[in-house]
Order: sequence, then structure tokens, then C-alpha cells
Amino acid sequence: MKSVFIAGATGYLGRFLCKEYQSRGWHVTALARNSSHHGDLAADRVIEAEATWPESLSGTMEGIDLVVSALGITRQTDGVGYWDVDYQANVNLMEEALHSQVARFVFVHVLNADRMEHVPLVAAKAAFVRKLQTSDIQSTVIAPTGYFSDMADFLTMAKAGRVWLFGNGQHRINPIHGADLAAAIFNAVEDGAAWANIGGPETLTQRDLARLCFDVLEKQPRITYLPDILRRLALRLLPRVAPRRIAGPAQFFLTAGGMNMTAPPSGTRRLADHFESLLVQERRSSNEPIGDDP
Repeated sequence: MKSVFIAGATGYLGRFLCKEYQSRGWHVTALARNSSHHGDLAADRVIEAEATWPESLSGTMEGIDLVVSALGITRQTDGVGYWDVDYQANVNLMEEALHSQVARFVFVHVLNADRMEHVPLVAAKAAFVRKLQTSDIQSTVIAPTGYFSDMADFLTMAKAGRVWLFGNGQHRINPIHGADLAAAIFNAVEDGAAWANIGGPETLTQRDLARLCFDVLEKQPRITYLPDILRRLALRLLPRVAPRRIAGPAQFFLTAGGMNMTAPPSGTRRLADHFESLLVQERRSSNEPIGDDP
């Protein structure tokens, strides 16, 4: 039986990666930072360690065939930043993999990173990718368009009554569900790909995405288009006026929102169904009637 070590296992994508590899017959070792967050992981072994501390990783990859890292942070908290986690923690993982003679290292990166290296989150990831690609370990870099979980911000705006878009709303994206992305990653690695850009099955403009949110909510669309110069101005001001935990993710999403984020399609799951499931979960948690929902 082949063995995989999954870092970032308790995150959105990491949980789907664990489930995908286990369903394919692999022995799954999951790296978790906190014991309270891994109770439902599809893993044969869970290791509690801090990837930012290289000594805590010592010996954890003995007998491992493959390392898949979805490790990274969106909001900088607990005194650690992008260079501590997205770069250095992944370097620590890679060096332990090299020491343990792991055959391949897979890293989940960002689509269009070459156009966003001025964004701190992307700069840290890109620096790690360069180090990985010049190391002595075989590697696969995965660049997804965006996760379904990220699209929930549009649904939140629609629930508040209005979706705000910059420009004309015509930039395109084909986001992907975590389960579909996990399957696509498995296949890309099996094919020995060095790099894979991966998107979901449906391509939407930002305007389409906003309208979809209102359709799911059964509300009349209310969309306001802001001049794109305001987005560019916000990008210049954010690092100066906003706390790091807010400025970091905002810089990324505002930058990505100013370009097309599309890649070859993969998977079958639809964003509308994901939004519907989120609404059902909200109703259940608030004890509202769900009607005919299964």
C-alpha cells in the first residue's frame, strides 16, 4: 500500500484530499496543528505538529511515498505571517521529505501567481515554488482557479441585499469544489505532471456569479458596479491603513478580482448546488423550516 502525507489536512481542501487518497486505497497520514480539529478526518494516522517548527517534523515521513501540501494561511494570526507558513513551513516540510527520501512533493499554489507576486500571500507561495522546483525531489505544482468556499463572499453580499462589483463585472472564473479538486490533484500526480492549472466545470463572469447568488436566494438581483479605479486605489491604501490580518486577504482577492481566473475544467459539481447546501445548513442550524429539502 502506498503512503501519502497530507499537510494542511484540517483545511477546506485538505479534508477532501484525505478522503480522496483514502478512497483510492492509500494509507493517509494527516498533519494537524491542533488535536481538536481532526476528529472527522479520513486518515489512518494523524500527527500533531507545528510545521513552522522543523524539529517537530523529525521522523514523521519515514516510509512515506508522497507529500501533498495544502498548507497556507489566508488571514495572518497568532503572530505568524505568510512567510512563516506559506514559505518557511513548506520549506520545512520539503526538507523533511528530502531527508526521508520521499519520491514526490505536491504543492497547492495559486493560479496566475506570476501576475500577483506583489501580493504578500502570493509572493511567499511563489518563493517556495521556486525553491521546490530547484530541489532534488520530484514535484507537482497545482494552481487552482478558486475554491467554492471562497465564492461564499458573493452569497453573503447577496443575502445583505446587494452585490458590489468593480468594473463591468465581465472578468471570468471557473471555481472548483474541494472534492473535484482533490480528485484532479490525484490524477495530475498519477500522470506525473510537473504543473497543473485546474478549474471547475462552469465558467462564470462576476456578473453571472452575482446573479446566481440572487437566483439561489430567490431575490431580485441588485448589483452595483463601482469604477475599477476604486479597486486599484484600495490596493494602494490597504497596506497603509488596514491591520495585516485584513489587508493580506483583501489584497489577494482584490487583485485576483481584477483579472480572469480560468483554467482547464475538471469535475462535475455545480456552484448553485453548493450555495443551496450552504443555505440548507444555515436553516438547520437556526431551526428554520427547510421545506422539501432532502
